[in-house]
Amino acid sequence: MTFAALGTPLPPWLVVALLFCAVNLLAFALFSLDKTKARMRDRRISEAALLTVAALGGVCGAKAGQRLLRHKTLKQPFARRLNAIGLLQGVLVVALVWAVSR
Repeated sequence: MTFAALGTPLPPWLVVALLFCAVNLLAFALFSLDKTKARMRDRRISEAALLTVAALGGVCGAKAGQRLLRHKTLKQPFARRLNAIGLLQGVLVVALVWAVSR
């Protein structure tokens, strides 16, 4: 990737940060859309799809959507899986930071 105007490559950390933001915005948007569909009694987004986006790095957006929209908070199997994904990602980030800082 390059800065279009400057023609210089994007630093890898910026690419990772932009992807992280994008996947978290997607997760939040999917939770919002699912909440809207639930209210309208329309066909819903599957829990598997919501958890997959969370597992791909969107757990912060998913948790924000869950809390701010009060969506999927009573579904304990779903909430436990989402929390497990968040815990696993947290451990992976700590391990990565620890490995890089050595």
